[in-house]
Amino acid sequence: MKVLALSLLSASLVFGVGPAAQAQPRCTFLQPIGGDGTTPIVSKRVGAAKLIGKENWNTDFIVNQPYSSFKFFFTANSSDANAKYPVEGFMKFSDGSNLQVINEVMNPPIGTGRMFGPFPAIPGKQASQMNFKVGASSDPGALGFSYRISVQGCL
Repeated sequence: MKVLALSLLSASLVFGVGPAAQAQPRCTFLQPIGGDGTTPIVSKRVGAAKLIGKENWNTDFIVNQPYSSFKFFFTANSSDANAKYPVEGFMKFSDGSNLQVINEVMNPPIGTGRMFGPFPAIPGKQASQMNFKVGASSDPGALGFSYRISVQGCL
């Protein structure tokens, strides 16, 4: 009888069933602001500044409910092996403040990328948007490369 109970306990630990298993967070893709609502994945190209107006390297994703954490996803589409992507990510809050959670230069092979996070929600702050910024006018070497980005909110 002790052997059976021990075997059941071992099986629940190995296979992730029973009280020993921990629930994985449930994550949902956030919709980009200004998107058409058909996909939460944004494809962009880092381009040179426009003659009139300003190139927008920022993409905001709307936070439509309270989440416990957030994940940012970046995938390189450029075929240039030397492509370098300055990547920044921010949590924006309803009080107008923000918190930078990503700040690095990436050089991933085409079709590969990275998940950043999960970044926990900030106690006492209501997240309103998640912001991705890829490329910068101060880094002309990052121009002309394409990429895909998305953000998830997790409960």
